[in-house]
Amino acid sequence: MKRKLITIALSGAIALPLAVYAETPLEMVIVTPTRMPQSLDKTIADTTVLDEREIRESGAPDVPALLRSLAGVEVAQGGGTGKQSSTFLRGANSGHVLVLLDGVRINSATTGATAIDQIMLDQIERIEVVRGNVSSVYGSEAIGGVIQIFTKRGKGVPSFNVSGGAGTHNTRRASAGFGGDTGGTSFNVQASKFKTDGVSAIKQSIVPAVNPDADGYDNTSLSANVRQTLGTEHSLSISAFQSRGDVQYDNAFGASTDANTTTSTIRKFALVSDNRFAESWLSRLQWAQGVDDYKDYLNGAMGSAIRTSNNQLAWQNSLPLDHNGSLLLGAERLDQRVSGNTAYTKTDRQVNSILAGYTGNPGAQQVQLNVRQDRYSDFGAANTGLLGYGLAMSEAWRGTASISTAFKAPTFTDLYGPAGWGSNANLRPERSNNREIGLRYATGGQQLHVAYFDNRISDLIAADNTWTLQNLNSARINGVEATYAAQSGQTAFKAALTRQNPRDELTGLVLLRRARFFSNVGVTQQTGTWKVGGEWQHSGVRTDYDINTFSRTQLAAYNVVNLTADYALDKRLDLTLRADNLLDKDYMVAHGYNNPGRVLLVGLNYRQ
Repeated sequence: MKRKLITIALSGAIALPLAVYAETPLEMVIVTPTRMPQSLDKTIADTTVLDEREIRESGAPDVPALLRSLAGVEVAQGGGTGKQSSTFLRGANSGHVLVLLDGVRINSATTGATAIDQIMLDQIERIEVVRGNVSSVYGSEAIGGVIQIFTKRGKGVPSFNVSGGAGTHNTRRASAGFGGDTGGTSFNVQASKFKTDGVSAIKQSIVPAVNPDADGYDNTSLSANVRQTLGTEHSLSISAFQSRGDVQYDNAFGASTDANTTTSTIRKFALVSDNRFAESWLSRLQWAQGVDDYKDYLNGAMGSAIRTSNNQLAWQNSLPLDHNGSLLLGAERLDQRVSGNTAYTKTDRQVNSILAGYTGNPGAQQVQLNVRQDRYSDFGAANTGLLGYGLAMSEAWRGTASISTAFKAPTFTDLYGPAGWGSNANLRPERSNNREIGLRYATGGQQLHVAYFDNRISDLIAADNTWTLQNLNSARINGVEATYAAQSGQTAFKAALTRQNPRDELTGLVLLRRARFFSNVGVTQQTGTWKVGGEWQHSGVRTDYDINTFSRTQLAAYNVVNLTADYALDKRLDLTLRADNLLDKDYMVAHGYNNPGRVLLVGLNYRQ
């Protein structure tokens, strides 16, 4: 298969999604594993990227629906689109996954997690997923890995795009945008609306007193960016993003007439200056703010209101070296602030960080070295590092190995919550040590990647017998991931298998909502102007807390079949069809919570 080289300076991506299982071009450039442009065949970290075309052809509405098809990724989201989700990467906790939006932190400083369930795909150009410890590149949270989401950018002749769709549960969506590149200025503006009546979030068969009516979701998203080149060596860009989701949900402890809603808003603003000060000196200076704004209502009356702002200043320098290598040097400042109607004993903290990295490709070898120090104003310094090595043993076979450390900073709720919450200002960061080896094979339209990982996490924060948070627990997660993709004529096949053992080291119990085995198998067929795909998702038995008693209970294994189809009406207009849970299986990913059942979606997409 002919491979296509795409170079995207400082923010490139590769792709391989649900419904498109063609061979991934190994020369495509990615940046998230090292923060510097690097082709996939030279990358040591296990990375998957989904691009705009495959996102569109998948017909999926939001980020969680798309991520479920990837190796090592589990998403627990009860009640349907827009409901609160937990993302587990390689079995690590949901708070151990760093989510970036165009390189900007948008997580909550009180929960430690990111409302990834509020990000709709109409705004997204590509998603890069890096598995494994990369705190030495990005800092706190990156114990399980990094999910970096890129919004749409203007390119080519300025043009319009319009899309719309409808489906089960009175689902409606619409999106419109305009963007392009002209006279040294590139720009893009995109707006989208998604609304669904949904289903009852909680199962009335498990919680009889719950309100049985449908719990809907309403999302409005906007994004805009402009980039101006200044001569041949410099550019200045501004970008903004906002997603507001109004979520209806059930109160497991309230009367059947309770009306529970939340408003969850994510915002991002960034100003970036890219400069080439010399032939071997590329500099990027970025100031950005990421905001998580959450409000909760019961019967129209506001309950909790919490707003987190992450104000970020980063200076990154890339220095190409003569021997097929590059040096990375950087410094960052992060100011985190919390406001709202919850009485935190402290509402701000500062983080000063320095980082350095080296990537080299001497002959058939690849080397990656990263070191980083993050110094927090409340608990002190956290030092992390990564050492990775790759060796091309032949044109088809390549081996990799890495060791790395990572950490997660205690949240404001952990450290400074109100009296009675068990908060403890003396908490230390959670720590991780990861070992990984991998083997990759690529030839003749086939790709195989197998990786073994062993991640040991210590100083996990948990409540002691006085309900005070302490650094008490430890966990070990080891396992094997295998992905395979093959192309034969117009038929493509893909399989992703994960076998892991995510467990509490003290008790030996499996970590909540994580399966020991899960897999995804899919095939697509191109026939004329039709591209049809089928997917089988399997997840093994998982453990969760019972929604009524809070005792441990078991969630049954499940199998789900999804279908997709894309019909090209012409070069500018295509029709997408998607059927989720085609066989209408009744299963739970969170105890007591419904899934939407069989969902049919149809979409029409026009690109000028």
